[in-house]
This record gives sequence, C-alpha cells and structure tokens, in this order.
Amino acid sequence: MDLDLGRDEMIVVGASLGMLHWFAEELPAGSVVLVEEPEIIARRDVTATTARLPVVSRVVPARYQTGLDVEELLAREPGLTTARLVMPGLEYAVGAAARLAERLGLPGAGPQAADVFSDKHRMRVLADRAGLANPAYELVDSPQRAAAFAARFGGRCVLKPTRRSGSLGVQLVDAADDVAAAWSATAAPEAPVEAATDLPTEVLVEQTLVGPEYSVELLVADGEVSFGNVTDKRVLPGRRPVETGHTVPSALPADGRAELVAAATRLAAAAGFRTGVLHSEWIVADGVPTLVECAARLPGDMIAALISLAYECSFIDAYLRTLRGGRPRLPARPSGAAAVEFLLPPPGTLTAVDGLRDARRVPGVLAVQLDVAVGDRVGEVTSSVRRGGHVLAWGADPAEAAAAARAGADRLRFTVA
Repeated sequence: MDLDLGRDEMIVVGASLGMLHWFAEELPAGSVVLVEEPEIIARRDVTATTARLPVVSRVVPARYQTGLDVEELLAREPGLTTARLVMPGLEYAVGAAARLAERLGLPGAGPQAADVFSDKHRMRVLADRAGLANPAYELVDSPQRAAAFAARFGGRCVLKPTRRSGSLGVQLVDAADDVAAAWSATAAPEAPVEAATDLPTEVLVEQTLVGPEYSVELLVADGEVSFGNVTDKRVLPGRRPVETGHTVPSALPADGRAELVAAATRLAAAAGFRTGVLHSEWIVADGVPTLVECAARLPGDMIAALISLAYECSFIDAYLRTLRGGRPRLPARPSGAAAVEFLLPPPGTLTAVDGLRDARRVPGVLAVQLDVAVGDRVGEVTSSVRRGGHVLAWGADPAEAAAAARAGADRLRFTVA
C-alpha cells in the first residue's frame, strides 16, 4: 500500500492485534499512533507487542470507551494535531474516533452517527423513524420484562446487549427456554478482551426474525455512497447465532442485492453518516430486508479481505484513502468470489489437530489459520472470539468459493480430551 504517510500521521483509536500486524506489512514505519485504554494496555501487554511492530510509533494511553476527553488528550499529546487521518480500530472506539476526527477537521463518521451505531437501541429508534423494516423491540431492565415481551411472540425472542460486538451476549430464546435463566448471559456478558471492564450496556429484547442473513458494506465519502457490497452470512443454529462463514459477493440475484444496498444507504442517510465504512446486517424476512445491526467501522470476520479478493482491489486501502479525503474508485462488479469458513472445535482440552496439509491442498483454498493449539482448553462457541481459526478460499462464483472453504474446513479434525 502506497498511502504516503509520514511519522505519526495516522491515529488508530483501539485496534485488534490482527489489524496492527496487517498495518505493519502495508504501511510505513512510524506512521501509526495507537490510542488505547490504560487497562487494555496492561491486560494485553500492548506496549511489548507494538514494540515489535515498526509501523507503530508510540502508544498513547487514554480513556475513550466511556467518553473521550478530546481536549485533555490533545493538551497532553499536541503532536496528534498533525495527523492526516483518524480511524476506529474496533467497535468500542467508534464514538471516540469520530469526535477526535471532527476536532482535528478530518473526515469521519460524525459524532451523531457514531453514537447511533454504537448503541443497538438507538439504532432501532433511528430505523423506525427512517421507515426501515424493524422487528418489534423493547429496552428492558429485568428478566420479567423480557419474559413478558417474549410471551407476546409465543415465548420466542432475541436478547442482546446494546453495547457489545462479535455476537457477545446475543441469544435466541425459544419457547421452551427460560428467559429469566438466559438473562444474566446478556445483561452481564463475559468481558471482551478489547473492552474496558466498566463499559456499560443495557439489554434489548427483540422479536425473532426468520430468513436468510446478509451484511452490506458501504464506503461513504461526505455522505455519498461510492461502493456497496452484499455478503452472504452463515450462522450457528440454536441459541448463539455466531457467524460460521461468509461469502462475497452474495449469491442473491442482482435485484435482491440492490434492494439491500438501497436499504443500507437509507440507514446511512438517516443517521447523517459522513465518511467511512458502514457495515450493516440484515435478515430478509417474508421477502423484506429487515435490519439486525449496524456498525460504523470496518467489518470483522475477514469480510474486508473477501471484498479485496472478489473485487481485485484493496478495500482497506480505499477506506484509508477516503478517510484522508480522497475519492478512490473501486470496481462496480466482482471478478470472482471469495469465502471464509470458521473452525469450530468441540469443547474440551485439545489433544490433536489433523488434516492441516489436506485442507491446504483443497483446490481454491488460499489460507488455513489455526487460532488454537494442542493443550489449549477450548470452550463453547458463544462469540466470535471463541472460534478456532478459519479457512479462506477463492472461486469463480459464490457457490464455488463457499464449497472450497467448507471442503477445507471439513478436512480438519480436532480431537479433545
């Protein structure tokens, strides 16, 4: 990537280690300043990690997940005022990055849109006002109220934290389940490794939607959509709807993809979203695209890589150039397809992993990554961080790419005690 960045010219507010490693391969040394929560710096030994990544010039500690004091930060770190772009590196940094970008006069989502898309209840209210299809929903403060809501829909509902990502705490409650028993896993979900322990959340209860799932990725500059993609999603059956795979582009007919992009564009406009990537998730229920969630940041789960492969472009490069005020042109249509299948080892202590060589030899498979090793204790897959790795594949069309990714994943065998 040739982004022409000098020292300290790119501010990343919060970041996954995977993102930092990618930047280390693509960006000039010393170009990135990482703003991170003091608690997370200590918990994840961020200082030691970034010391091995020349792209990161320094790590700046700042409380941002519960409200960034921009003026205090700039008074303490005046060198940040020369930055040429600001981006959020994870869900919990969206609001802070938007406020910092605005203060520095740089492109960004805008604080209003960032706040809406950082809170699932506020997003629902916005979608209602915009006339977009929404399930019935209610912000609840007790398991009794959640159970009363579910009773209106035959005992079925979705419980989700308003301020968590990666499917953390999201549960599909069926008629045979006890809503009260499920409550605590949503109201007090496990602590995400990238979130401050005092990050507040509330509980949203929603009507269960039934239908195929998709995501829409928009690249937006000054409120104008310059690129739109639709991704096919696959999720775990049962209570925890964690993503198990994605395919780009969607196998939907052209009119179905256009309808989803149009709905996402309406959502962006309603929020006053200015500049950046908007990643929204949808279920087509009874033939109507119905909003699930939305995030004002780069998509996770390898979707940016899938877009880059399918459209033969660098999606992240285009995103960064847009945040620099540029107008990069991306292909209007993909030239092929790409898919990822996530690995889901059974719970237990991992004693063996077999089939890695066979998985890599499957035609179309580009990469196999294991995020677990022999001796690790593997837990139930309750969120995206609990998965065991992934298989990345390419194909001439969506069906071929998805089949290659699944075939690669099927070659792997996990043995647990």
